[in-house]
Order: sequence, then C-alpha cells, then structure tokens
Amino acid sequence: MLQTAPVGGEQIVVRDATVPDVPRMAAIINGFAAQGIMLPRSHYQFYQHIQQFVVAEVAGQVIGCGALSVVWGDLCEIRSVAVDLEWQGQGVGRLIVGNLLERAAQLGLPGVFTLTYRADFFRRFGFYEVAHETLPHKIWGDCLNCPKYPDCDEIAMKLEFVKEKEHAQG
Repeated sequence: MLQTAPVGGEQIVVRDATVPDVPRMAAIINGFAAQGIMLPRSHYQFYQHIQQFVVAEVAGQVIGCGALSVVWGDLCEIRSVAVDLEWQGQGVGRLIVGNLLERAAQLGLPGVFTLTYRADFFRRFGFYEVAHETLPHKIWGDCLNCPKYPDCDEIAMKLEFVKEKEHAQG
C-alpha cells in the first residue's frame, strides 16, 4: 500500500519494504539499539520478515521503517518503528504507524499491540497501557529470546478496533 504525504517541505512516501532497503533499515534500527532504546535486528531477521515491513522514504532515501506482525488470530504487533534522527518530530513516525494500522484493519484483526518506550506517541493513536501478561502469545514467542526477558522495561500498549467502532456508533 503506497501512501504519500508532504512533510517538512518534502514528499514522504510510505511503501512496502524491499530487499534493497534492508541495509538502511538495519542502520536506523541498530543505531537506536546501540543506545538501548530498541532491540537489535540482524540482516537475516530483516530478510526473513521483509514482507512485514514498510519504509518511509524521501527522494529515494529510506528515512524510517516499521513492521506489522500477526501473532495470533485476534492480535498483531506494531514493531520496529524507527525514524532517522534528522527526520524525527516531523510526522514520519505518524505516517508509518498510520499505514500499519490500516493494514491491521484490512486484515480483519480486532486489535493491535506494541511494546514501546514512547507511550505518549502511541497514545495519540488511541493505544492504552496493558499488563504484559495480557499478551501471552507475544510473551511466550519473541520475548523468550529477548535479552531483557523476564525483566522487560518496555510499556505494553493495545488498541482495539472494535471498541473504536462501538464508540463511533454510540
């Protein structure tokens, strides 16, 4: 799903990631991982899950990325959302997450979750905090391989599409 939007005087394109995007995606995410604010990802992990990723680009240069991972029949995760430092605070992350939320809705999933250090950012989309224990499929899947397990310091957040629809009707 291709989306474009003007940001900071430039035209930002959010599109499906491709294999040639991997080195730049890895550089952005692993730059934040080196600061301890994201988990590192190997090139192999990017290649293995490339279909889950979207990238934001300007003038052909990847400036951000994010992924949507289905973890069960009723839930998916927004993960690996990262924007190059020079482009932060200009709405690029908002475009990436908006695209991923549209994808989740199109898949027919009733909810989305994320694990984040940026709770305020996700609250703007309607996410709310939940206990880690409410995400059992996630906890027993990827989290077992995390170096921070079982002492996760990320904030678990969830957004339920069904509740949004109910509120809109009521």
